Amino acid sequence: MWYTFIDAQQRLARAMVGGVLSESGPGPCAQAGWLSVEQAADAFSYWLLRSTCAFERTPPFAIPSVVGNGSRVAVDESVVASPALGALLRFKRNPPTFSADEKPPVLLCAPLAGHHSVMLRETVETLLEDRDVFVTDWADARDVPREAGPLSLDDYVHALKSFVATARAFGSPVHVVAICQASVPALGAAALLATDEAAPIASVSLVGGPIDTRLNPTVTDRFASSHTLQWFHDNAIDLVPPPYRGAGRLVYPGFIQQAALFTAHPERHLRLEADYWSRWLAGDMAGAQRALRTANEYAAVLDMAECYFLDMLRVVFHEHLLPRNLWSVAGRPVRIAALRDTPLCTIEGDSDEITGAGQTHCTHALCDPSPMRPSRQLTVEQCNHYDLFIGPRWRDAVYPWLCEFWRDVEHAALEVRRPPRAARVSANRKSA
Repeated sequence: MWYTFIDAQQRLARAMVGGVLSESGPGPCAQAGWLSVEQAADAFSYWLLRSTCAFERTPPFAIPSVVGNGSRVAVDESVVASPALGALLRFKRNPPTFSADEKPPVLLCAPLAGHHSVMLRETVETLLEDRDVFVTDWADARDVPREAGPLSLDDYVHALKSFVATARAFGSPVHVVAICQASVPALGAAALLATDEAAPIASVSLVGGPIDTRLNPTVTDRFASSHTLQWFHDNAIDLVPPPYRGAGRLVYPGFIQQAALFTAHPERHLRLEADYWSRWLAGDMAGAQRALRTANEYAAVLDMAECYFLDMLRVVFHEHLLPRNLWSVAGRPVRIAALRDTPLCTIEGDSDEITGAGQTHCTHALCDPSPMRPSRQLTVEQCNHYDLFIGPRWRDAVYPWLCEFWRDVEHAALEVRRPPRAARVSANRKSA
């Protein structure tokens, strides 16, 4: 068992830097290009914590305000639900503008695929420019007591159903946006809700989601499907040691995931580090702080429960239960066709190295869409997986497309609620 040994190394790293450093990063230089010994020590400390996955606390979202419609708006963050497997965060514009107050909020489903949800901070900031946002903030499995249950894929589907209902209770249906692997439990939750005709959803948008990994399989898909579940159990699972609350729980540890992420995407890790160090060495402390925050968010990994990890491998990569219409959640069949009348948007990147071409767009055919339902699909050019929700491609291509889709959905919903023209004319004449 490596967990106890790695955990000891992480504790040693934290002791070496004297605990978790300030989130603001190294302070400004008295003169650009000249860095003090203290700043050099701080820079090394941050690097040590990142490289050893030794952050004691997850970096916060810390979004005090955003600029929308030409003015700065304060943002209030709160926890509105907190089951054992995570929390539902609410980011509310305060005070809301008149237009934003009328717009349904977004429920952003963060992927449970190694990173903490704070990796989507830029995504949340962008969405807040136009409307309020709810975010799923999944717990690190090492901090969840074993009494909370196995934390299976079914558990996360039910959690998303509950989160939709919680967000709906604040006044209006939500636009569900699921990133990467979150597309699978989000689609399952939406289908079950549609079957029950409960907690209506304004729309569903899937971004780079592995709905059918048989289509154009990537290196990730082939690796996952070519190894048995027993192989993953024997080589990727470890036991959480004391004194963590989840001591005794079997998990896919964050330190293994970090190594896997670096092996699969070394260019992204190196680019983040290079951006930070080049700005730091040039004396651009403001730029270095922004780059530091991004690097720390990417390095904030968590443990996944063994049950969820193996469930995802089986359902998505081995048996392909969702596209074959054979998936059941707690004994209930998941019928994607139940979403026939739910507005659907799918977005892929043409250079996505994680989710192959067509794996997300195929959802339209699975839903057997109604001809009257708003639906869109976008393939973003020169766009890899992370570019779909972070960076210039997200801000300049994906986000505007989503906003346009939501306007179409809200306009269509308004037309449905509006009485026919003849009825309006008759009512006007009676009132006259």
